[in-house]
Amino acid sequence: MENKTGKNKMKRLLTYTRKYMVAEVFVLIFALLSVAFSLYIPVLTGRAVDLLTPGVGNIDMGAVIKAASKVGIAALISAFFQYLMSKVGNHITYNVVRDIRNDAMNKIQQLSVSYLDSHRTGDILSRMIADADTFADGLLMGFTQLFTGVMTILGTLIFMLRLNPFITLLVVLITPMSLLVARFIATRSHSLFLAQSKARGNLTELTEEMISSQKTVRLFSYEDDARKNFNEADDALCNASLKAIFISSLTNPSTRFVNSCVYALVGIGGAIYALGGGITIGGLTAFLGYASQYTKPFNEISGVVTEFQNALVCAGRIFELIDEESVIAEAADPVAKDEIIGDVKIDNVDFSYSKDKPLIEGLNVDVKSGQRIAIVGPTGCGKTTIINLLMRFYEPDGGKITIDGRDIKEISRKDLRNCYGMVLQETWLKSGTIADNIRMGKPDATDEEVIAAAKASHAHGFIKRLANGYNTVIGEEGEGLSQGQKQLLCISRVMLALPPMLILDEATSSIDTRTELKIQSAFAKLMEGRTSFIVAHRLSTIKEADMILVMKDGHVIEQGTHSQLLEAGGFYHELYTAQYS
Repeated sequence: MENKTGKNKMKRLLTYTRKYMVAEVFVLIFALLSVAFSLYIPVLTGRAVDLLTPGVGNIDMGAVIKAASKVGIAALISAFFQYLMSKVGNHITYNVVRDIRNDAMNKIQQLSVSYLDSHRTGDILSRMIADADTFADGLLMGFTQLFTGVMTILGTLIFMLRLNPFITLLVVLITPMSLLVARFIATRSHSLFLAQSKARGNLTELTEEMISSQKTVRLFSYEDDARKNFNEADDALCNASLKAIFISSLTNPSTRFVNSCVYALVGIGGAIYALGGGITIGGLTAFLGYASQYTKPFNEISGVVTEFQNALVCAGRIFELIDEESVIAEAADPVAKDEIIGDVKIDNVDFSYSKDKPLIEGLNVDVKSGQRIAIVGPTGCGKTTIINLLMRFYEPDGGKITIDGRDIKEISRKDLRNCYGMVLQETWLKSGTIADNIRMGKPDATDEEVIAAAKASHAHGFIKRLANGYNTVIGEEGEGLSQGQKQLLCISRVMLALPPMLILDEATSSIDTRTELKIQSAFAKLMEGRTSFIVAHRLSTIKEADMILVMKDGHVIEQGTHSQLLEAGGFYHELYTAQYS
């Protein structure tokens, strides 16, 4: 099964190299030329030795110097073609890895939010960065050493057969033992490299989590526990790496031992032939050179096999990510924002994050265009889940959601999400200028439109106080800004985009009371004529809603206006009384 999996990975890898066939042909040509000149060196060396054997006074030093010069020239030419082969091999390798990384990144854009929620970020990063780099190293060894190794074996075999078939047969029979040793070790190192790759992913995940949550770590004095967890993960990686590297490192000395045995046998057999006049001293020198060149590729190829085992493990982890099931295919018929009226209907929808833990069952909500719908209830009742379903971050397990009578599955996610303006309790900002972050919802907006949106969200004041105003560069996640300022920028995006529908999930939770009153007034203007969904915990902010949905355990247990629900004296009345008693 393991071999079959390895073959599938190799076939998959070859599909990525097909587009670089021309470059691969050049690699083969350069490898052939490099090997040809390197194989010519023992011939020249043997001739030089034969020129030195007649004895003192009979040596033609001019001929010896000429032969030595030819050796130097052949070595330089071989090195030059080796350099060209390595350069083209690098080009192929890193382009293939780039293509694989691009496919992995494209797949991440297509994966469902549920997949990203259920898989560790650090492990995904490890696959795309560390595993891809390890895979590149193995692939590069394949291009630079495998090609030259195979050609060297074939070339030396031809030359040795011409010099002495009997000694050649001796070399050919013994040398493959190094490959058998390498294969024996490689089959045992595969599982160890897999464990090493997983341990590396765990360490990357833990490191990413600890760095991104450093404030929380220090707030709760979790430093010692974090250090302990890191040391445990680091030790696990260390142990896995030591085992994998130790087993794989046995390949080189084991194959070198076999090669040394071959070299010794060639020397002994060749000396016997030379004493009998069957071969000249120069011929024996050339044969020993070829025997060394013949056995060296077996040693290199065995190293390549071991390294390639590691590379295939890493490639398999990347391919697993690429092969993950994408979200449901997009609809072909586009919908523009100005075509949306805003009638939203949730029809008998079922949904659960975990199949064994039902959350929403048989949910029915009918919202007319322009209505302001507030969703309230205790933590975990499904308020934010409804928002996730409306935006198609998750797909319903049953039932359907329609906009203007059309199933949202028939609308592409991009078109659907362009129809909503969304402000969450959690903010999201990217590295760039303040203006760039506001323009995210409308990239072609003018500076005047950006400023007008910021004024509408009451963000203009603090932006002007920054060092470079709207051109101030902020870091990832809005480093340097307060939580309230970051939320004002997110609100500015919605004010700029002016979508036909709104989703506000505790949109003013991090803003001071005075500014909140101003933003609520701005939101009131913005919501006029727009279907709006408001998730709120502070019930005072939703008194003016056209309909309030009261949720509990995934069901809408009450609905009506603020005054109607208070008069009913039900669960909403309990929530309101608990907040304002």
